[in-house]
Amino acid sequence: MMTKVKPNALIWLALSAIVIALDQWTKAWVLSSLPEYTPVPVIDGFWNWYRTYNTGAAFSFLSDAGGWQTWLFSALAVGISGLLAFWLSRTPRSDWRTALPFALVVGGALGNVIDRVIHGHVIDFVQWYWRDHYWPAFNIADSAIVAGAVGIALFGLFQKKADAGKG
Repeated sequence: MMTKVKPNALIWLALSAIVIALDQWTKAWVLSSLPEYTPVPVIDGFWNWYRTYNTGAAFSFLSDAGGWQTWLFSALAVGISGLLAFWLSRTPRSDWRTALPFALVVGGALGNVIDRVIHGHVIDFVQWYWRDHYWPAFNIADSAIVAGAVGIALFGLFQKKADAGKG
């Protein structure tokens, strides 16, 4: 007797591809249009375009480690993306609470890997600030990673509470 195979969530990798395309398109715009290390106000007192580079990870972690970190972070991103893609292959297509954040993390991670491999650093350009307090510059890929991580944490927490309520 044959069992019907339920569609998996690998189709959600199309969202990852959209994140990568949008990330790389915005970075190409930044490289062709924005001056380096010069704030270009978008909303005065809150938001600048600010072209800068990050050779490290989040918040410039290990940014002055000598170059080996580029390959470490690239390998980690590819490995984590592969693991998340594998999990998507085991996730029902309709389980958007799992698939959406996984796809965002994959797209963001691979978007930054492309930068690391091509340029040797990640291109950042969104700068938020309030008075004299500046948030580290970031990009579309970083935003997708953070949104995906928050989604994994929140949906995972809510799922555990819902499962606990069933028992």
